[in-house]
Amino acid sequence: MIASLPGGPKFIEILGHMAPSPLLQKKILGLTFSSPVGLSGKIDPLLTGSAAFSNLGFGFIEKGPISRLPNEAGKYARFSKQRDEIMFPNPLESLGMEKTIRKLEKFKPLNKPIFIRISSEFSVEELHSLLPSLSPYGDAIVLEKIFDREELIVFKDLIADKPILLSVQANQLFEEIFHLSRIDGIILEERAGNELTFSDKQKELIQSLRFLKSNGFDKIPIILSGGVLEPEDALELYAEGADLIMLSGGYVLSGPGLPKRINEAFVDQMDTERELVSGWIWYWLFGLFITIGGILALLFSMTTVILPNDEAFLGFSREELMTINPNFIYFMAHDRMTLAGTMVSGGILYMQLARHGVKYGIHWARKAINIGAVVGFLGILLFFGFGYFDWLHGLFWVILFPFYINGVRKTKKSIQTPISKNRTNHPSWKKSLWGQLCFVVLGFAFIIGGVLISMIGATNVFVPTDLGFICMTPGQMNDLNSRLIPLIAHDRAGFGSALLSVGLLVIMIALWGFHQGEKWVWNSLLIGGVPAFGSGIITHFVIGYTTFIHLLPAYFALFLFVIGLTLSRQFFYQTDRK
Repeated sequence: MIASLPGGPKFIEILGHMAPSPLLQKKILGLTFSSPVGLSGKIDPLLTGSAAFSNLGFGFIEKGPISRLPNEAGKYARFSKQRDEIMFPNPLESLGMEKTIRKLEKFKPLNKPIFIRISSEFSVEELHSLLPSLSPYGDAIVLEKIFDREELIVFKDLIADKPILLSVQANQLFEEIFHLSRIDGIILEERAGNELTFSDKQKELIQSLRFLKSNGFDKIPIILSGGVLEPEDALELYAEGADLIMLSGGYVLSGPGLPKRINEAFVDQMDTERELVSGWIWYWLFGLFITIGGILALLFSMTTVILPNDEAFLGFSREELMTINPNFIYFMAHDRMTLAGTMVSGGILYMQLARHGVKYGIHWARKAINIGAVVGFLGILLFFGFGYFDWLHGLFWVILFPFYINGVRKTKKSIQTPISKNRTNHPSWKKSLWGQLCFVVLGFAFIIGGVLISMIGATNVFVPTDLGFICMTPGQMNDLNSRLIPLIAHDRAGFGSALLSVGLLVIMIALWGFHQGEKWVWNSLLIGGVPAFGSGIITHFVIGYTTFIHLLPAYFALFLFVIGLTLSRQFFYQTDRK
């Protein structure tokens, strides 16, 4: 549904950064493939997810097989728990010829090669009328049975000389295929049925591939379909001479991140030297000054709390406020200390992203910094609505802005996709998926918290537990000093904006930065999280604001933080290619 909406494909790409590295691009059959990894038609026989799959890291997609009539009743793929394998029906589900063509007409161009597979049930005469109808929607035609040379020449004319591929099961290498001269390529399928285990099917694929290569088919592309459960399988098949690889049941078992993992493993195997991007230092300094600003704010919030410019705005001194109601000072210390801790955490994350990501040209790290920083800068707009904009905030933003702008200008070469040492679906990888989920939820929770705090600061300013702690109503505060609430609202705006910015950094690191062996990502999350959680929770106990319902979101966030770190540590610290 998302992929079919305007801007949907870009949103999917933002979430997953699935696009393959330009280093993987190759030309075969007169077509350009952004990745050697494709998707078998077995996964989407009813064409319900084609638009989405085209944005999930695949270099090409197969549609079909197209059958004469619909084939649905009771013909569904199922998971065999005993064999730990997806069992596909034979024949596959199908919409039938008429519905398939109608559905193909509705698809927008997918900007990648499309293979259209035709069922073996069609006669030569039927193909003469069917092929011209299908040709506009595909870049290559896949046939499931052998035709003689003259018939293939006619077929080529009917589809404007587009490539014709022959699909053959690994255990059915008929002698007839060695007499074909008009076939542009072969799709070698893993054996259908339950006779062999996944491992045996994979070995059979490799044996058949070697057989074809040694019997005159080394000059045309050979595409393997199936036999891939994890990145290591794809690397092995590719090393054996497969030109392209199509995922089938393994894609379901390993999850939608499999093509991305394979693509990153391919790039990692190339061992290409990455060009260092010198402009990273500007982003690092940007983060450093945010960290220093946060530390200074923390020191002030632990001592005087109220600054001279705050006293000038209120017309009250700190001592007068303490005399009237000391809870004013404690409450403001609570807001300012949590803001300071959040700033320090954000600054650490910016510095780490710059030092370990942008410096090595990793584009997702640069994008994370830019998104977090822009949202942080825009947060300054919140201050204008409260009647109090202190010059310290303005000066801080003025100091930061040149460093950020120089970072943007001088890191445009940070366009590299990440690499991955992950090769198998090992236990630490599986645990890391739960750890990753914890950090995605944590980042989302920070974002929601930042938005809510900003909204509360812009409207009611206080929640009921705040008023219970201060022991005064908003009306009483206004009667005491009409500028008191704007001052507190100004603090809330700063905290809400900072929390939103840090939440975005956390969720982007969680979505884009989980790669095996990248210790710095785990260290960044750990070191970056301590100031925010430390100041946010300890402060409440220091001032006595310990209402359970008020602290419950912080406890929940801390739980996600600890569990996420625990589950993902082994994955990040596993540096061997495994």
